[in-house]
Amino acid sequence: MNLSCLTESSQGTLFHVLAVPRSSKTEIADLREDRCRIKVKAPPVDGEANAALLAAIAKWFGLPKKSVIQQKGLTGKQKTFLLSGMPIDKAEEILEELIS
Repeated sequence: MNLSCLTESSQGTLFHVLAVPRSSKTEIADLREDRCRIKVKAPPVDGEANAALLAAIAKWFGLPKKSVIQQKGLTGKQKTFLLSGMPIDKAEEILEELIS
């Protein structure tokens, strides 16, 4: 499986996301091109959707919230999160399990 939504970084793995706020529940919808489409229950108001996304990503990848750092996309739908200290092969393995 081609997981182009994950890229290697010197600090861990970068996870590229397309956020879909105000969904019925928070879940990984699908993989599109170079981004993972994630539905988020929270609205895009006062950083609520970002916080919900960060919490969900931390839970899915088994990381403490402080190890998931939003690097890009504070206001847009296209976002990039750093999975701090997580090797890309481990991140790929977890993501494949989550979407299968």
